[in-house]
Amino acid sequence: MTERVAVDMWFDPLCPWAWITSRWLLEVEQVRPVDIRFHVMSLAVLNEGRDDLPQQYQELMRNGWGPVRVCIAVEQAHGPEAVAKLYTAMGNRIHLGKEALGRDMLVGALTDTGLDPALADAADTTAYDEALRASHEAGMRPVGTDVGTPVIHAPGPDGDPVAFFGPVITPAPKGEAAGRLWDGVLLVAGTPGFYELKRSRTLGPIFE
Repeated sequence: MTERVAVDMWFDPLCPWAWITSRWLLEVEQVRPVDIRFHVMSLAVLNEGRDDLPQQYQELMRNGWGPVRVCIAVEQAHGPEAVAKLYTAMGNRIHLGKEALGRDMLVGALTDTGLDPALADAADTTAYDEALRASHEAGMRPVGTDVGTPVIHAPGPDGDPVAFFGPVITPAPKGEAAGRLWDGVLLVAGTPGFYELKRSRTLGPIFE
């Protein structure tokens, strides 16, 4: 029996592409010997000081502090498994339900997950920002700051750790198709000196 290995993904609940990648990874978990662990990064932290961003995106970044702070509060109180469940609940509401960011969404996601709705108070305090920045830094350090989310850390084909941004896909492959994509991603990510494979997006996020 092949030994299972841990694969770590860093997410910001705001990002629809990270959400699709996360659903793909959960499919991969069913067909390959990997256990997915979710961690928090922050697009708001990543884009701090960037006054050149469009006004609408700057507003999104201001609103983005709340969800990631709540995720860190949940992680500290209940551990990483609770974060994974909360991420699913947030994603269902943000990306599938098209709910506005804010306290109602946070309370709803916490309630969906069986967590104390009062944890939504974390959104409005800087008390969790040090831990948030540490989690963000742990995820982004191996890949640099010119990428966003999703970021994945995994054992490469030869066992050495690899880290990369992506894959950006839509919709998320299912079953063995998810596994084949995983095999290919690991192959290229584990190739020394490999940096980029990209083409223009012709589709927006498809949530299935």
